[in-house]
Amino acid sequence: MKDLAIHTTSIPGLWIVDLPVHADERGWFKENYQQAKLEALGLPKFTIVQNNISFNQEVGVTRGFHAEPWEKFISVGSGSVFGAYIDLRQGPTFGAVETVTITPEVGVFVERGIANAYQTLGPNAVYSYLVNAHWSNDIRYPAVQLFDPALNVQWPIPQEQAIVSPKDRENPLLANVTPIVSEEQA
Repeated sequence: MKDLAIHTTSIPGLWIVDLPVHADERGWFKENYQQAKLEALGLPKFTIVQNNISFNQEVGVTRGFHAEPWEKFISVGSGSVFGAYIDLRQGPTFGAVETVTITPEVGVFVERGIANAYQTLGPNAVYSYLVNAHWSNDIRYPAVQLFDPALNVQWPIPQEQAIVSPKDRENPLLANVTPIVSEEQA
């Protein structure tokens, strides 16, 4: 079993989190998000106001890339997903891409301005994310085409077999996205 740990990535504000999972013949248990412990390891202060869960029945469900106007802590309760992230913030890492396989032992913290996407690697994947702002139907945010060749994301399930919503099929290419200006830059 791994110890609780956080790892930086090539995208500032995107962290991969090792989550200890305690398993026995009955199943498993984990502390999915423990604020004091994660902040002590260097994760930023994160005030959770909403918990969202997406149940994905099929292999190859592919959602994103969305740069919602909040931070989020992502994990899975069951199954595994391939997570992909693009920095959409104005600056030297605009367009940088990171990927990670998310299992119950792996979490991801995503700062505002980083677009996130995922693809289910098995059936019945339960994708959970904590956010620090409430969702509203009126919220508008940048999005990017999942299979933009400029991103070179190596999706485990090819585009032809991926299950993608009509809305996500309409997302623009990265070249047509205006970089997000952070509050500090404004």
